Amino acid sequence: MEIGNLTIENPLFLAPMAGVSDWAFRTICVGLGANVTVTEMVSSRALVYRDKKSAKLLRKTSGGICGAQIFGNDPQIMAEGARLALEISGCDFIDINMGCPMPKIAGSGDGCGLMRTPELAGQIVAAVTKAVDVPVTVKCRLGWDKGSINVLDFTRRMEDSGAAMVTVHGRTRSMLYSGTADWDTIAKVKQRLSIPVIANGDITGAEAALRCRKRTGADGLMIGRAAFGDPWIFQEVRAALAGEEYPGRPCLKDRVDVAVKQFQLAEQDHGEHIACLEARKHFAWYLKGVPYSGYYKNQITSLTTMADIYRVAKDVARDLK
Repeated sequence: MEIGNLTIENPLFLAPMAGVSDWAFRTICVGLGANVTVTEMVSSRALVYRDKKSAKLLRKTSGGICGAQIFGNDPQIMAEGARLALEISGCDFIDINMGCPMPKIAGSGDGCGLMRTPELAGQIVAAVTKAVDVPVTVKCRLGWDKGSINVLDFTRRMEDSGAAMVTVHGRTRSMLYSGTADWDTIAKVKQRLSIPVIANGDITGAEAALRCRKRTGADGLMIGRAAFGDPWIFQEVRAALAGEEYPGRPCLKDRVDVAVKQFQLAEQDHGEHIACLEARKHFAWYLKGVPYSGYYKNQITSLTTMADIYRVAKDVARDLK
């Protein structure tokens, strides 16, 4: 698959997810089969105002192809924010968030709010495309709500404005993450555009990935919430798409070892305090579905040091299967 001047083999994406897809988690996912990752979304205005916390979110993934995602609703500020994001991160492409459904973002006209102002969204893509020398991509949804599904015309406008690729989450803004993703509408987007189209939504494993690819004809697949605590989903899906057998998830001890590696990477990136706060949710996700893990999940909610993480990991590996 070609995105501008980038060639991507086996296009399997980890979705950008605020508060989840930090550098540590992205690095783990790349090691387990995600070919493309995207940073957490960063405010273009914050970048222009030289906010250091926002800039830190733009650390490029170690390995694979990585995009920097920005959001905002002012073409000039988005253009300058894109230039700064590229300068800070050295990423391979710039992704514009036009799909975030959260009220704080979409209600301000950013994220999915831009789907209500297609002309402005097109102006933003055109401005950003002129500002950077890497491909510019867009991630959007089907529309604002069931009564205003406009993704077909919207994505055509994005292509005409210079977008090199679009990713479509098969839900409206009002659905948030409920209901079922509409793969048939993603298929219609694919039929109308000449640029690559990535399908996102309800890709929960190998079977779903194969059905989604067949139903949509998409050029690539993006996995989001299904990767929480399960970065091996990329190995599973990658094998299925290649027609290969997947041996299954590793044993619990090996999975916990990967979790600890993620938290060590997070410590390198954020420091011990933030790494432990992040580990509270990620570690619990790694134990999802593990019988009799409730006792340790309770301990995980109060992790404060890396020593705590090592102790709980040792106990889990010893006591659970």
